[in-house]
Amino acid sequence: MRKFIGAILFLFCMFADNAGAQVNKQYFVWVGRDMVMDSRYREAIETLNILLRADPDAYEGYFWRGIAKYHLDDLLGAERDFTLTLAKNPVYTNAYQFRALTRSRLGNYDDAMKDFDEAIELRPDYPAPYYSRGVTNILTGRYREAVDDFNMYMRFNQRDADAYANRGTAYLHLQDTVAAYEDFGRAIRTNREYPRGYLERGSLYMEQGRYDEALADFDTAVRCDTSYIPAYFSRAMAYYRKHNLQAALADFDRVLELDPTSSVTYFNRALVRTETGDYNRALEDYDQVAAYSPGNVIVYYNRAGLRFRLGELQGALEDYDRAIELYPDFANAYLGRASVKYLLRDSEGAERDRSVAERKIAEYRARLEGESEVSFADTSRQFDKLLSFDTQLSDGPVRNTAMGTKERITLRPSYGFTLRSDAEPGRGLILHPGEAEAEEFIASLGDASVVFGCEGSDMAAAALVRKDEAVSADIAANGSRWQAYFMRGMTQALLKQYTNAVGALSTAITLSPRNPFLYIARSAVQAEMTDFISSMDNGYSRISPESDRSARMRDAARTYDYDEAISDLNKAAKLNPNLPCIYYNRGNLFALSGRFPEAFEEYSHAIALDPGLAEAYFNRGLVQIYMKDTRKGLLDISKAGELGIGEAYDLLRLYSAAGMPNDTDN
Repeated sequence: MRKFIGAILFLFCMFADNAGAQVNKQYFVWVGRDMVMDSRYREAIETLNILLRADPDAYEGYFWRGIAKYHLDDLLGAERDFTLTLAKNPVYTNAYQFRALTRSRLGNYDDAMKDFDEAIELRPDYPAPYYSRGVTNILTGRYREAVDDFNMYMRFNQRDADAYANRGTAYLHLQDTVAAYEDFGRAIRTNREYPRGYLERGSLYMEQGRYDEALADFDTAVRCDTSYIPAYFSRAMAYYRKHNLQAALADFDRVLELDPTSSVTYFNRALVRTETGDYNRALEDYDQVAAYSPGNVIVYYNRAGLRFRLGELQGALEDYDRAIELYPDFANAYLGRASVKYLLRDSEGAERDRSVAERKIAEYRARLEGESEVSFADTSRQFDKLLSFDTQLSDGPVRNTAMGTKERITLRPSYGFTLRSDAEPGRGLILHPGEAEAEEFIASLGDASVVFGCEGSDMAAAALVRKDEAVSADIAANGSRWQAYFMRGMTQALLKQYTNAVGALSTAITLSPRNPFLYIARSAVQAEMTDFISSMDNGYSRISPESDRSARMRDAARTYDYDEAISDLNKAAKLNPNLPCIYYNRGNLFALSGRFPEAFEEYSHAIALDPGLAEAYFNRGLVQIYMKDTRKGLLDISKAGELGIGEAYDLLRLYSAAGMPNDTDN
């Protein structure tokens, strides 16, 4: 990829005159668009970045970069690029269309509708906005308007099965089941291999109690697409209604094979397993639901009842406690806990719980007399019913990402010096501002293995030992060279002899006290030593969006004492205040110390000095997420992805799947 981008840059340089600039711009647009069409989204972004650096007014570059970000689930970044497109070309219809789609996915339906309206006004003969506006109208409950939009769309395209299915859904919400049935049938007739058509018609049959016909449609949907999760789920529900519990379990099993994170499926399978007497495996399913949805009160209530049935009284008590903690008016939970307390010989506690339950039930019924609303306080409510496919059991984006990501999404590492066996001149990740000084520093060492950046060493232990011995010999022969002590500091740090490494670097500083890079190097070693010690103490060495912020702050004085490392960076800043790495590294140390506002300021300073410092955007984004300014944090993460950090899109995708935040996430 690097060679490809280099080739493009070469072509760019060849067409430096004004006449060739337009040709070159169009070439970049074509290449970027081609990459997007080929699903090479990250490569497309990198290519289009070259175009936009050369021509900030190239509106098509912003548009196609927005499309690439959209497909990478970087919705905020995509919205920003579509907005930039329209700032450069206010009549670019496709930008309104795709910004509307993006805003709709972000839940900003009002602005999405304005964009759809603008696109239709610009191009009333362009069918796509009618379709997309129709979908948005369904999402916002404007079903009659949705029908009108799909009618307009079908004037241009009468062979779109999705359009019929969507219009059928709108009719269904309008309680026009005849029209809905007809549209689902039209979707099937338009495309006999269209699984959604069979799913929607089958679901309509389910609502009418026509389970055999529903099963036939679900069977066909599965045959059309053997990985179509909604069909397996719906068929399981139909089997359950037919009292074929084993078949229902088999389909729920298949759903979880395809999507092991489906909380609602685990919940339903737990209910069916309970009904079949498979209590232990039902309990395992509830454990999964609780792990994915720790804030869902019904999970704890149902699991408590199952544990009670299994004789696990202490576990049942804990689950009832948790249910009541989450919802203090949950009368059923008080009644359940009362039963547990009786068996645990806590008669007084049982009576208190029963009294609380009776009072809450009475208050609730008096307050809602004559109304149909149902609440957790009403003991007539049943909590052992299967849930529909679209039921939401999640508790928000951060909690949703907690499974399997705590160790994966972390701060980008600090800049520092290391040794590599494959080092080449200029291959180190040196920051652009101050690059000349950094290169001069490395050149003065006289050792080609030294690099400066965020990467680690690839040297084998034996090679490090040999290098350390050679450096020690150099010091013995000529102890006045600061370069030799610097190299000893590097080798000793990589051998995890941190005290010796700090001592060697301190000697180097004594010999050359005006060199900021020596302070940067010693700071990095001191921070690494602190991380190493703390990791042995409690297993933490980096923060992630899902880490316990309060715990980190409580332990900061004992475990995360970065004062000496910060002090060295302060000295480096006085010697050369124009090195972005100083402020970036200091931001990392503040973040790891729980000093998030200070970390934010440091990252911002680094970005001001080097607007292309991707790592600073990434880490500033994480810090803002910590400080509950999630939207701005994700915009920074988006910028980091745009600048080349692929991990950014992993995090953006997690938030996209969980539901994007509003302007603030308080």
